[in-house]
Amino acid sequence: MAAPALPQPWRLRLAGRWLRAGGVIAYPTEAVYGLGCDPLDPRAVQRILDLKCRPRAAGLILIAADFTQLEAFLLPLPPALHRCVFATWPGPVTWVLPCRPEVPVWLRGRHAALAVRVTAHPTAAALCSRFGGALVSTSANPHGREPARTPLQVRRYFGAGVDHVLTAPLGGQARPSEIRDGRTRSIIRAG
Repeated sequence: MAAPALPQPWRLRLAGRWLRAGGVIAYPTEAVYGLGCDPLDPRAVQRILDLKCRPRAAGLILIAADFTQLEAFLLPLPPALHRCVFATWPGPVTWVLPCRPEVPVWLRGRHAALAVRVTAHPTAAALCSRFGGALVSTSANPHGREPARTPLQVRRYFGAGVDHVLTAPLGGQARPSEIRDGRTRSIIRAG
């Protein structure tokens, strides 16, 4: 299957402007639409948590175009874990990895680890590159509802609560990303 086509450059620029201005956007990922924002903007993150009715203690996922965009959030990986993680990236596998103590509680929740992914989705990766760093990535749905798979579903769920919807095809995955525990290598959520 061919990779989804990238949106026009002006659409990525517009989405990047919304992110830098503290906005909340929706964008396609490997399987569903995600909600995203600047992970270091506590107001934007709180807006996402409120939209989803998600408790802060649960923590969030960050996606990136490459590992360098995640390094400031994570403790150095031991060589064996590094090999294991990088065997799955870029791709639809999220890893819960030990994070630096200064990582904000609104990202890690009650945990000493952070869920991160280097995405293989071309639009999501281009968005991270345009923004210049990692982004919050959580499925676009209120708690207990099916994740949005179209821009129309995003708008039906959230209306004007989302500042911008970056429209592009989803990736080829049927389910949201698999989540693995970096300490035990066990699967937390099957993909």
